[in-house]
Amino acid sequence: MKIITIGNNKGGVGKTMQCYQLACYLANQGKRVLAVDLDSQANLSSTLGVNVSRTLIPEWLIGDVEVKDVIVPTEGEYDFYKNLFLIPSSRHLANLAKLLILSESEVRKNAGRKERLLKLRLQDIAGDFDYVVIDTPPMLGDELIMSLVASQLVLIPTQAQDYSIDGLEELMDTFEIIKETENPELKFSIIPSMVNMRRKIERSRLEELSQSFNTAPAIRNLVEMQESISLRKPVFMLGKNSKGKGDFVELWKSLGLGEEAQNEQNV
Repeated sequence: MKIITIGNNKGGVGKTMQCYQLACYLANQGKRVLAVDLDSQANLSSTLGVNVSRTLIPEWLIGDVEVKDVIVPTEGEYDFYKNLFLIPSSRHLANLAKLLILSESEVRKNAGRKERLLKLRLQDIAGDFDYVVIDTPPMLGDELIMSLVASQLVLIPTQAQDYSIDGLEELMDTFEIIKETENPELKFSIIPSMVNMRRKIERSRLEELSQSFNTAPAIRNLVEMQESISLRKPVFMLGKNSKGKGDFVELWKSLGLGEEAQNEQNV
């Protein structure tokens, strides 16, 4: 089971959109996929057709409920939804930090450190899914830290703009600490997101990013990306001339994700 986190401590960079596109794509490839919504805004949950008044994620993490109590099927008109499951979020998740403090002694007994809780819980379903795709909130909090500890790969959507690039420094410092102390196998790839290739300044920032970090192919800022979310129709289902579909196909191929990407690499 491969666990992939989509994360950034800056908002508005396309994390949920990337998570939705990837989870749907993998499910369409016949993979059993679990999407985990760790953002209390619950945008991924609603896009996948699930709305809950109260998430049980905090209780699941601290061991008060079992995983079967938090996983639900997603809802949509396409066949791939039968392969796609979700641990949904709600505003209740904003209380996670408080609950972890109140349950500190129990957490230490079961996991040693709170950062290991998600990894520990996901081990219980290691044989049930091919992929876990995690959407995280736009902050460097417990949800993102736990996701980094649990994952093999973190995808970091980043706009090709000064503030977004500057904000990577803190995230990368945290990434290195976790890699050294908790998860030596963790890898990352930066995804230039919502890029306007017509702007010279953004092309220049893309060049800077590629020189400093391991970057994936860019995802352009196209109207059809937002239409995909609004219509709940992933970009791979758009027409063959879709620029957005082309961007994501190149991204998935570069990351080696899904059967189509793997088959093309083996040719």
